[in-house]
Amino acid sequence: MSQVLATSHVGANRPFLVGIGGTTRPGSSTENALRAALEHARTKGARTIMFGGSELAALPAYSPESQERTEGQRALVEAVRHADGLLLASPGYHGGVSGLVKNAIDLLEDLRADTRVYIDGRAAGCIVTAAGWQGCNTTLGAMRSIVHALRGWPTPLGVTLNTAGTKLFDTDGECTNDAVQQSLNLLAEQVLDFAQASHLARSL
Repeated sequence: MSQVLATSHVGANRPFLVGIGGTTRPGSSTENALRAALEHARTKGARTIMFGGSELAALPAYSPESQERTEGQRALVEAVRHADGLLLASPGYHGGVSGLVKNAIDLLEDLRADTRVYIDGRAAGCIVTAAGWQGCNTTLGAMRSIVHALRGWPTPLGVTLNTAGTKLFDTDGECTNDAVQQSLNLLAEQVLDFAQASHLARSL
């Protein structure tokens, strides 16, 4: 993970976006959607790093009373510390954010003493997948509230993908629905536009 993080800082004059999300299932719609949005951001000039399902599953349960951190925990916190913007993706489990994703977000409490507390002043694009629109919409609302609590700016667009009876990605993880891809592209561009302005301000 540390090597991936170091690679992501090549070309440090470009905005740096961090993606966090996925499920324990390899090739999940949640992870594919997050990867597609990050890939579009890269085509627009962003540096990116993604903490997908396998990375999130390896994180111990967040323990605020403990100061010990694994390499994976430190890598995630350090990435967000340097991020100009974020993309967050979660499945809607019983109307809310999955425990896997929430555990990773809870770890950002380690940024509470930073000059830029949590994700203060940065945009975060939210992606939700669920087997039904109710789960999509309630989870998106929860994710926006989490971003607000972390002092970030949820983008105007939030992408919700109803996966009930619909296959939106092929076996290679490529999006097969033009409307979905366009929504993910727009979400990435909104985060990147805000991130570029933030990155320029920090560079002055």
